Amino acid sequence: MSDFRTRLAELRRPRLLMRAARFGLAEYRRDRDLKRLVNLPASPEATVCQLLSQEDKLEETRQRGDAGYSIARHIEVLVALLAESRLVMRRS
Repeated sequence: MSDFRTRLAELRRPRLLMRAARFGLAEYRRDRDLKRLVNLPASPEATVCQLLSQEDKLEETRQRGDAGYSIARHIEVLVALLAESRLVMRRS
């Protein structure tokens, strides 16, 4: 469990990207939003691991300047990642 906490603490993304993600937290609904992002919504811990993997891929795509990069998708994943990590922290 501490592995993903370390990864979250070390997450460095552009300020505007993170501000957009934090802004989206107010509208996040786990039952609606996770269906689009992960195969089977599981425990928050397992979901955070899946979301971290997706976010890593999106960040690599962004840094390469790939035309297939979707900033909307990246923000959506970051919103879910922030929300799910908060659930994990509350359970601890």
